[in-house]
Amino acid sequence: MSSLYFREDLVTAEVGARVSLVGAEAKHAATVNRTRPGQSVMIGNGRGLVVSGEVIESTSSELTIDVEAVEHVEPARPSLTLVQALAKGDRDELAIQASTELGVDAVVPWSAARSVSRWEGPKVAKGRDRWATIVREAAKQSIRAWVPEVGELSSTRSIAALAGENRVFVLEPDATVPLSSIVPDGRPIVLVVGPEGGIASEELAAFSAAGAELVRLGDTVLRTSTAGPAALAVLNGILGRW
Repeated sequence: MSSLYFREDLVTAEVGARVSLVGAEAKHAATVNRTRPGQSVMIGNGRGLVVSGEVIESTSSELTIDVEAVEHVEPARPSLTLVQALAKGDRDELAIQASTELGVDAVVPWSAARSVSRWEGPKVAKGRDRWATIVREAAKQSIRAWVPEVGELSSTRSIAALAGENRVFVLEPDATVPLSSIVPDGRPIVLVVGPEGGIASEELAAFSAAGAELVRLGDTVLRTSTAGPAALAVLNGILGRW
């Protein structure tokens, strides 16, 4: 299988041209993936443009291909956004990594009432940068033309405000409506996943008052690291992505 590498400043390319990677991305290709001349690889900008072709040079400082194909991939519609509550350990990171592999279009860190982990002060920028790195690498691994956007750290109030223009589904084990029963209406979909201790009652009330829909996955309770990816798998089937 061909490998994908990202070059964010790639704006356009034509068949027959040459496209190169430099820096850390080229070094990773040569030293970690053992990419060699003669192999076929893809280079994308993370925003839908992907070029592919044969490698003509591969060193720790530069990788160059002869472009044989150029593809412009349109973003999926309706879009899928995962609002992931901050969680202890690496559970929130596991959630966004798997969700990226499953096709989520954006992820938003949520400082929920019951979140044990907190991003405060310098941790806000550091945490968001960490999430951006995780989704970028997961997009490469899963050969995705679009790298999910990582939103700003959000409050319950700002998440509730997304309802209306978006169709917001809040995962809640005690909900009576199964996620598998929903019928898409064309609006962008926002999926909200709580922290380890679940979503607080006042947060559920705020979401419901704003027009969000409480849904459940099944009879069991999933960890915060697996609930989002499981729900995305269900939505992929409903939306015909899979």
